[in-house]
Amino acid sequence: MSAPTVDVICMGNAIVDVLAYADETFLSEHGLTKGTMRLIDAQQAAALYADLPPGIEASGGAAANTAVGVASLGGEAAFIGRVGTDQLGAVFTHDIRNAGVRFETPPASGLPTAQCLVVVTPDAQRTLSTFLGASQQLGPADVDVAVIDSAAVTYLEGYLWDPPEAKEAFRAAMLAARGADRRVAFSLSDAFCVDRFRDEFLDLLSGPVDVLFANETEACSLFEVDSLPIALRELRGMCDIAVVTRGADGSSVLVGGEQIDVPAAHVDSVVDTTGAGDLYAAGFLYGLTHGLDLRACAELGGRCAAAVLGHLGPRPQTPLSALLDS
Repeated sequence: MSAPTVDVICMGNAIVDVLAYADETFLSEHGLTKGTMRLIDAQQAAALYADLPPGIEASGGAAANTAVGVASLGGEAAFIGRVGTDQLGAVFTHDIRNAGVRFETPPASGLPTAQCLVVVTPDAQRTLSTFLGASQQLGPADVDVAVIDSAAVTYLEGYLWDPPEAKEAFRAAMLAARGADRRVAFSLSDAFCVDRFRDEFLDLLSGPVDVLFANETEACSLFEVDSLPIALRELRGMCDIAVVTRGADGSSVLVGGEQIDVPAAHVDSVVDTTGAGDLYAAGFLYGLTHGLDLRACAELGGRCAAAVLGHLGPRPQTPLSALLDS
């Protein structure tokens, strides 16, 4: 089998984020639970958008952010996801290609490009309301087996496990990656996703997934426990590598019977946590595909996450490749 020519191919929602600052009263008035993601329809998206304070628009989507992060580090990255044939779709396509990510999925007709309305509270926590739009039209036909074969790692986000066609696309990509003896990485994405698909996610961990990414809340939700040490014990051995991020407490990497604890990178001021987990995954996967040991992968992941905590929005404002020398 030939050596991979792409480091990481990412599959997930192709989303344009609308980010705005608001206080917790705004969350209460709109029935939002701080720090979580909920799915909304077009009517709900329009109503919430109308009430949002002034903010910014930025291309996003968890797996897309990870692809951009890998490219910013100097890696070869590709993305599979569906936009609509509208202005936001054109913006997303321009942004991700301009970031150096290979993106060739044709746009979908009939639904607008997905939007994620992000409310950032004074504590820098982000609360997401997502209209999936065209992104949920991703299907098995969009999975190019040759492209999957070319990638060392296929990375998938749990956010897009809901639509049946997208789920089949994910399963097809996993099957192709394993058939080519490549690694499969998966992010639990949000406790909301875990609560809906707990049994299916557990099956993935004992099946095609080689590398898992989760935060502390998601890991505890997966096993329906309140204690992180218990969740870590349950995770140990379920897949080759399990990575649990713990915010200001850093991250833990589980491999075999070993637990590697890595402190968080220093951040002068936390402005917005949107995209931090996505960029952590980018740093970790870049390291994994470039021969770094697991501790170094986690350290690079932490530095990449820290790079987006100081500004509004989910993507780096300066090349992450500078972090490789730190």
